[in-house]
Amino acid sequence: MAQLGGHAAFIESKSTQISHGDTEKEIGDILGRYFDGIAIRHCDYGIGNRYLNLVAEAARAPILNMQCDVYHPHQCLADLMTIWEKKGRNLRGKKIVVSWAYAASYAKPMSVPQSLILQMPRFGLDVTLAHPPEFELMPDIMEQAREQARKYKTGFEVVDSMEEGFKDADIVYAKSWGPLVTTSDPDEIKKVTQKYESWITDERKMALAKEDSIYMHPLPADRNIEVTDGVIDGPHSVVFDEAENRLHAQKAVMALTMS
Repeated sequence: MAQLGGHAAFIESKSTQISHGDTEKEIGDILGRYFDGIAIRHCDYGIGNRYLNLVAEAARAPILNMQCDVYHPHQCLADLMTIWEKKGRNLRGKKIVVSWAYAASYAKPMSVPQSLILQMPRFGLDVTLAHPPEFELMPDIMEQAREQARKYKTGFEVVDSMEEGFKDADIVYAKSWGPLVTTSDPDEIKKVTQKYESWITDERKMALAKEDSIYMHPLPADRNIEVTDGVIDGPHSVVFDEAENRLHAQKAVMALTMS
């Protein structure tokens, strides 16, 4: 906001009236009068996207989705910008693998892989989604992704092997997400996740991708658990350019929606 000549206020739910009963309607109606835009991050599964939409219904200002339980649009825009920078604008026939990776920190949202499989077919990329059986994405998102692939005449396949997914990939996008479609029980989530510690992005798996492939991750990554230092700091990695592009992509959206 400062780079665009504006001012921002950070509002944390625990220290405001949100924690004392202000509903989505109050937040949208009141903050929509105070500000020219409202950016919300709410990733709680089954709650976040609904919350954002209810705020949007009540607000006169645009609502910017900074990540919810279903989508992560600004990250996906930055990802596309990065891919264009590294692979050019004509992506027809190139393969992106969106792969689950092991992480022990917490059950991360599904919003990044879901946004990727929805958006990338629109720009000509063939998508391979790789994950263990328990880590399926939302069924309606999967159907939408297949429809996008049919509409834009791109490939879309699902595999249950990280190695198979990485084979001949131009773009490797490997990150963790929780088995939230399968279970909401914390103990079961931990038990299921621990079965797949071998799903780490390492040099051996990267060697299965094309020689000029790029490695992407939205960060933060669980180093040497989700991805080895050799990969994330290695010649294939574009994660810091990708992180920088979050700034540029989000400024673009704000300029378009708030000017």
